Amino acid sequence: MANNDDKFKKVISHAKEYGYVFQSSEVYDGLSAVYDYAQNGVELKKNIRDYWWKAMVQMNDNIVGIDAAIFMHPTTWKASGHVDAFNDPLIDNKDSKKRYRADVLVEDFREKILQKINKDVAKAKKRFGDAFDENEFRSTNGNVLRRQKQIDDITERLTEVQEESDLAAFKQLILDLGIVCPVSGSKNWTDVKQFNLMFGTKLGASAESAMDLYLRPETAQGIFVNFLNVQKTGRMKIPFGIAQTGKAFRNEIVARQFIFRMREFEQMEMQFFIKPGSQGEWFKHWKEARLKWHLSLGLGEDNYRFHDHEKLAHYADAATDIEFRFPFGFKELEGIHSRTDFDLKQHEAYSGKKLQYFDHEDNANYTPYVLETSIGLDRMFLAVFSNALQEEELENNTTRTVLKLPAVLAPTKAAILPLVRKDEALVKLSKQIIEDLKWDFSVTYDEKDAVGRRYRRQDANGTPFCITVDGESLEDNTVTIRHRDTMEQQRVKIDDLKAIIKKEVDVKEWLMRM
Repeated sequence: MANNDDKFKKVISHAKEYGYVFQSSEVYDGLSAVYDYAQNGVELKKNIRDYWWKAMVQMNDNIVGIDAAIFMHPTTWKASGHVDAFNDPLIDNKDSKKRYRADVLVEDFREKILQKINKDVAKAKKRFGDAFDENEFRSTNGNVLRRQKQIDDITERLTEVQEESDLAAFKQLILDLGIVCPVSGSKNWTDVKQFNLMFGTKLGASAESAMDLYLRPETAQGIFVNFLNVQKTGRMKIPFGIAQTGKAFRNEIVARQFIFRMREFEQMEMQFFIKPGSQGEWFKHWKEARLKWHLSLGLGEDNYRFHDHEKLAHYADAATDIEFRFPFGFKELEGIHSRTDFDLKQHEAYSGKKLQYFDHEDNANYTPYVLETSIGLDRMFLAVFSNALQEEELENNTTRTVLKLPAVLAPTKAAILPLVRKDEALVKLSKQIIEDLKWDFSVTYDEKDAVGRRYRRQDANGTPFCITVDGESLEDNTVTIRHRDTMEQQRVKIDDLKAIIKKEVDVKEWLMRM
């Protein structure tokens, strides 16, 4: 695929054409930054969610799950700080009339400088070969040192304006860096302003008596307010975790890049309650554990990197992001945060109820610290999907479009294809194979077009296996199974199909790579 912009356009187009993601309310020209998951998309999304849940909850004796309500008492959001401080710094370009997040403009500018450094390193590596010492090059090369100083200076100023919420200085930083609008190319910027991101709504039978509520902007608070309920009813001992998946809502003023940033999205979060003083050890543990989970899917180690936060949230004493190489560059996929005891203490203060843990070993009450892992399910979907979409040159000078989804996540595991659709015996046997396999796997039946075209269609749909039933199948109960990624074909017994497919798509087989 020619370049990143072209690839991203093809990702969006392919997602619609093959029934993964549709624009919401498309018959009414759609709703900005809101999307529907189609028949294949909902299966891929479910499989990602299940893969996370099994690794996080099922495989950990000390982690349990809950499903908290979207509506919460409004004081929840006062206690959490969202009412007063859940804002984005936004800036408009007067010529294009486009609105941008000020921090993202600066971060993207900084990222371009980093890419220049990486290009210099790659060129030098190619030039010097095995004799190349990357550490020495980075510490001595004039261009690299100059650009790294630029990055460090930008980071320092960005951290300063964010910590002090100095909006005038934020605009000045953008002007000093000479950042232009990606659309108009001009530097004609408005002042930076803060916008609260929460959606408001009302609860009640009449306008006069209705209570003001918010759609939750995150799922974490539902876990915190249920900490003591879960701990007591589950007889949980610290350290233990509470996991949750569910919808959250943010009034993103600048929502773009397809499903990467939406107004209605789904999170997969786990809050791990620990003894104060042990947060450094657990922060390191969950950084390593979460990266291993991502790597188990085989999307490529080079596509991930950690980004340690220079500016910490007011409640955190350590924070890092697992960033993924999307078609539009490295962006946050998952956050790991050491939240200290801020959340539980805030809810104690605002509710008047104690949210403490009695440690029988220490014979003492204390407010636990919290280690959080939080991943966007929609972003994970986009990471998997965009990484999987490939165009391959074949030996016969043709190309094929293939969606190389991890087999464990693929919506459909196998397609059963009768070689001749008018042959009733082949159709009957094909349907019998489906009836047997569908108890264990999601399978489909495809009889339209020549078998080669059907292979290409299933490749583009991400189906790991195609099973062709032909005349020989009627004689000896064998079929041809074709592997999506290699296009290799094998003749196997029908009775062996279940075991062959299971080996390739079984969650255990994939998670054991961790």
